[in-house]
Amino acid sequence: MLELAAVILDRLRAGRRIAVVTVTGVARSAPRGVGSSMAVADDGEVIGSISGGCVEGDAIVLARTVLATGRAQAAGFGFDDEAAFAAGLACGGRIDVLAYEVRAGDDVARAALERAAADRPVAVGLVLQGAAAGRILPVPDGPAVLALAHAPRPRLILLGAGEHAAALCRVGAAAGFAVTVCDVWETLITPERFPDAAERVVGDPAEYLRGEAGDRVDARTAVCVLTHDTRLDVPAIATALALPVGFVGALGARRTVARRAELLRAAGVEDADLARLHSPLGLDLGGASPDEVALSALAEIVQSRHGGTGRPLRDGQGPLHGTLGTAPAGPDAACALGEGRPAWT
Repeated sequence: MLELAAVILDRLRAGRRIAVVTVTGVARSAPRGVGSSMAVADDGEVIGSISGGCVEGDAIVLARTVLATGRAQAAGFGFDDEAAFAAGLACGGRIDVLAYEVRAGDDVARAALERAAADRPVAVGLVLQGAAAGRILPVPDGPAVLALAHAPRPRLILLGAGEHAAALCRVGAAAGFAVTVCDVWETLITPERFPDAAERVVGDPAEYLRGEAGDRVDARTAVCVLTHDTRLDVPAIATALALPVGFVGALGARRTVARRAELLRAAGVEDADLARLHSPLGLDLGGASPDEVALSALAEIVQSRHGGTGRPLRDGQGPLHGTLGTAPAGPDAACALGEGRPAWT
């Protein structure tokens, strides 16, 4: 529910009634995890997805039933031996869902939605059973209660505002990162060049990072140094490696990377810290354009964050999404991390 906060709030303010369908359980393979939601408005608008298209039609019917009756409805979708051609998940899994109405007059739900829409942390409980099924509670635990939580978007800090930074800002924002771009050149830090950036900063990258050392960076933060100037690169990388961030990367040819490593050692950076540096930045995808380099860089950030292998999925075995059912697949968290936990979330 909270992942759709901004849109749900907008529709409620417009006087629309909204039913939400939330995944409450996952068996075997499924496209999205526990806590994922879609919403249906009383004018027929569908917002979001819970399966990538496999069961949306039945979920919409369920949501409309809620709007017609005013009562929460539970259901399960998936293939079984007796109903192989019924509505189900093409991946062979099963999901359990609860459909319920989010009412404009529900102060707890509205406050949670407002915090999530502002990208602030929040956690609430969704009652799954009994007469109170579908009710949103301020405390995210208890019997028959599913915890729904929203964490602020992970941060992606780009130091340098060239073409590679512009491309990485686009793909990073699309992947759900709150992107900050910092460069000494004011003419490069413009809304036209970086329309998707959450923050644009004119200043020295190392000084900016030193000012970031408080609550604004954490283990989910990725820092990418893209300045192509050792006078800026070296202090920025040294500062980034001293911060409690999950990922530090830097673009550069292999000769540049080797020379930069020498300068970093001369600046007092230990080999153990240098080992954390992803440089040259990116996975080997073979591309060379700024957009292809940005895709390569983002791929390594995601691979490092989730502990993936980086190998083609066709070369592996087992579930495609090993964290589904044990860890949240999106901003709505619904359970504790278990096996397959991300490397730096």
